[in-house]
Amino acid sequence: MTTKLNGLHPILIAEDDEDDYLLTIEALKEAGVDTQIKWVKDGEELMNYLEPLGASKKKAHAELPSLILLDLNMPRKDGREVLDEIKKNETLRKIPVIVLTTSKADTDISHAYDLGVNSYIQKPVRFNEFVEVVKVLSNYWFNIVKLPD
Repeated sequence: MTTKLNGLHPILIAEDDEDDYLLTIEALKEAGVDTQIKWVKDGEELMNYLEPLGASKKKAHAELPSLILLDLNMPRKDGREVLDEIKKNETLRKIPVIVLTTSKADTDISHAYDLGVNSYIQKPVRFNEFVEVVKVLSNYWFNIVKLPD
């Protein structure tokens, strides 16, 4: 099954580890997700990409990502700080943010939800399990739920 995201904007992946990024890209392909991917390597780069969009509602409507896959542990500005900034911004907070991380710490999970994350997913170790998680994730966010325009 291909999930063709016609009319939707790119998926934004915030991940400092290139191998994890490439694994995520491969899992998205295996899951049949057909859309543009934008990659940022740390929290500062993510916010530098998003902040101009959050400042202009007209521009944001045309260019906001449809989904953010966010790693928690990144250099310069971590995922927790970024999540807090995104969810405090009137325009950006509508973007679904999915934490995709290796951390299974209860404090990380609880804190992410306190900050407004939409979903928290621990990355499976095995690739085939990761592909299954990405299939479910893409089906849910792009075929089942109704996202704001």
